[in-house]
Amino acid sequence: MSTAETYYDRKGLLQTLGRDGLIQIILILNTIVMLGPLVIMFFAAFKTNAQIFRSPFSFPDFTNVTNIVKIWTQTNFLRYLLNSVIVTGSSIVIILTLGTMAAYAIARYRFRGSGFVLMFFVAGLTLPLKLAIIPLFILMRDLGILNTQLSLIVIYVAMGLPTTVFIMTGFIRTLPNELEDAARMDGASEPRIMWSVMLPLVRPALVISGIQNLVPIWNDFFFPLIFIQKDNLKTLPQGLTTFMGEYTTDWGVLFAGLMLSSAPVIIIYIILSRQFINGMTAGAVK
Repeated sequence: MSTAETYYDRKGLLQTLGRDGLIQIILILNTIVMLGPLVIMFFAAFKTNAQIFRSPFSFPDFTNVTNIVKIWTQTNFLRYLLNSVIVTGSSIVIILTLGTMAAYAIARYRFRGSGFVLMFFVAGLTLPLKLAIIPLFILMRDLGILNTQLSLIVIYVAMGLPTTVFIMTGFIRTLPNELEDAARMDGASEPRIMWSVMLPLVRPALVISGIQNLVPIWNDFFFPLIFIQKDNLKTLPQGLTTFMGEYTTDWGVLFAGLMLSSAPVIIIYIILSRQFINGMTAGAVK
């Protein structure tokens, strides 16, 4: 190898290392920015009001669980948590069930208007339901489900189906048709093919769709504020606002509630992270 070739090889290596190093620095800074508020929230959950304002970034006494005890014993946090679990869990199950069925039909069956049906769902991604809040309020009132958890579930299903159908349709189309043909030759029915053959293969896409809908539904404050007035039906984002007083606020208790309310989503993501990453990278490598 000539001297010139060696020089250019070393130059290219240094440029690659420099670019990779810069990317790593940017990613580390982004991680600090994203995790910083969570760390501060976690520390504040074990502090008093005076400690929070005096030294918000200092390490707390983690044996001081007074705020957590207050959350469990002196507030309706458990009720708010149960309401969020019911509303979010029911919405996710319905979204994934209906979305998978619709995506399978669009991706696998050839019929007139299949493209229009897909575009109908995709159009839902560009139309936020918040713009139609007044007609929705009137509709829920006329249906007699205003101030019930069913009203929230209906809204969230309508919000989540477009994204789910879009993701699932694209993923199902990448799967080989030979799998279904083999199942049909063995005498399997169409529902059996979808649930027993295709469903295990689209698990990464299901996880992506689930997390994509789980976070906004769990954190939603707007629709519960409009459709729910009873305190025993409030979800966590709406219920936590009751911890803020008109003149004083126990910030330690509030941060403890925020920490506990964010824990389920974080735990679910950690458990499903491998499936989530597999779904995000599917098709990237042949």
